Amino acid sequence: MTDIHDAALFLAHACALEEDAANRFADLSETMKTYGNQEVAAFFGQMAKFSRMHLAEARERSGFRQIPDLKPEDFQWPDGDSPEAASMEGSHYLMTVEYALELALESEKRGLAFYAEVAKTTTDSEVRMMAEEFAAEEAEHVAQLEVWAKRYPALQG
Repeated sequence: MTDIHDAALFLAHACALEEDAANRFADLSETMKTYGNQEVAAFFGQMAKFSRMHLAEARERSGFRQIPDLKPEDFQWPDGDSPEAASMEGSHYLMTVEYALELALESEKRGLAFYAEVAKTTTDSEVRMMAEEFAAEEAEHVAQLEVWAKRYPALQG
């Protein structure tokens, strides 16, 4: 459970989460390029671009605020790690498109759940508004990934 009732603390989490997402998508894009799948590499490249845009938005919202420089143990992540931290352990020369999409979809769902939980549990109206907006953006990513996943029957089981 999160205990985020301060806009600066929320934005510190949002910046870290979006940076992790951008890095993960960029890594998946490069992996797909390496394996010769240019179409999926381009898709992940576009997702990385969206995450970088969300990161820029979070940083812009930080504006005049003093954003805390959190140590890893200071973050209030549900499982101890950023919801969208790169899970690239399965990234190897046999990585399939299906597996790459599954990795991305799982992490986007975790990001969505994180923002939704903050929106639900915060006592700060500004934090709630921002968390709801970020949750909506994550929901768009989930929807895009689900559309792509439908193109790969192995993911439908």
